[in-house]
Amino acid sequence: MKTLICTVWLAFVLIAGAAAADRPNIIFILADDLGTGDVSCYGADNRRTPNIDRLARNGLRFTHAYTAPLCGPSRACIMTGRYAFRTGATNQDRVVAWKARDETLTAAYLKPAGYATSIVGKWSQFSFDPSEAGFDDNLRFKGSGCYWGNSGDDDEKSKRDTYYLNGKTVPLKKTDYLPDLMEQHLFEFIGRHRSEPFYLYYSMSHVHGEIVRTPDSAPNSRDLYADNCAYMDKLVGNLVNELERQKLSEKTILVFCGDNGTAKTPSEQSTIGGRRLVGQKGTMQEGGALVPLIVYWPGVTPKGKVLDDLIDSTDFLPTIAEIAGASLPQDKVFDGRSFVPQLRGERGNPRDWIFIELAREWYVREAGWKLNQANELFDMSGSPFTEPLVPAGKESTAGLAARQRLQTVLATLNPAGGILDDGDGTGRHANKPEKKTKKKSK
Repeated sequence: MKTLICTVWLAFVLIAGAAAADRPNIIFILADDLGTGDVSCYGADNRRTPNIDRLARNGLRFTHAYTAPLCGPSRACIMTGRYAFRTGATNQDRVVAWKARDETLTAAYLKPAGYATSIVGKWSQFSFDPSEAGFDDNLRFKGSGCYWGNSGDDDEKSKRDTYYLNGKTVPLKKTDYLPDLMEQHLFEFIGRHRSEPFYLYYSMSHVHGEIVRTPDSAPNSRDLYADNCAYMDKLVGNLVNELERQKLSEKTILVFCGDNGTAKTPSEQSTIGGRRLVGQKGTMQEGGALVPLIVYWPGVTPKGKVLDDLIDSTDFLPTIAEIAGASLPQDKVFDGRSFVPQLRGERGNPRDWIFIELAREWYVREAGWKLNQANELFDMSGSPFTEPLVPAGKESTAGLAARQRLQTVLATLNPAGGILDDGDGTGRHANKPEKKTKKKSK
């Protein structure tokens, strides 16, 4: 009997191992503060991103993907699959205050499915160590927009002197360009785990401010932001080349996405067809939440297809879980919807609407209309360049029908009945006014 049990158990282990080996590696690349006006395959006038464009030509490009318009709330939605009024991730401070036990993030769902997991890059929106969130490996840094070491040139005004590698503090020297160190580490992680499925959350420094020179910037460069977009694109190209070098391209799915729209200053030049997007990072307008999303899954995604399906940031977790064969608990509310069928070229079950929340503002948006928490209706037919307010009582027949549909969605979601924001209204730091007062009194 013992022999039979052992034989059955061994067979189970071998089958499970074989199943895990057949699952694709998943690399989720999250660019920081990168809107659609920063990516040339979306029609950007002043940015050139040939490597990302190549992913789009060989994969699937989405034109209507949305996230919360600030990094902390955005990443919380991406990695939990849940809206902020359920998790409390309504502002940056709220996310920082999370404990690892408060919410389960993507890596913790993938580990039981046999995935090795790593986060390389920005993690500062969470206060706990990545190892507490299910990551086997991590390289992370303090704050946002970390590039050169603390002893860099005065005009770079760098405040960085260390980064963290699997719990150890590592000096960041003047000659160190952290994005290159991050790239080196993720290549090493891929090499160590090339014989098993892995999930790599590549949380890039680019193109968050402060915008400084890159290793490729000309001494007299007049557009450091374009330099940074180009260097980010170069890093994506290097990753694709490394996967090919290690013969892992056909076994790896690459997801490239922005965490929110372009920051205010560069957004003036991040035009498409000569037109500026309405709004930018931190606003509840289209330019705050609309982000580039490209998925390249060799042999699966249709080559060069452009899809206008609505994608909500909560959709990433169920999509990644389905690809990995990971189970999500049935006793927790998830707001996301898997778009794996669309990745396979099928129609799937596209969303009718997406929901965006920041601080005490929120809206629900469908293809042509948007309704916010103040019951204001916006005509989105000219987005992402215009979104005029439609005065109540002056709606067209189509506008009135849209108002009624979207009111029904908001009534069902009931964000006002969830965890309400306690911040300053910006979605940034809840104690920001208090900090300003203290600073003035010194």
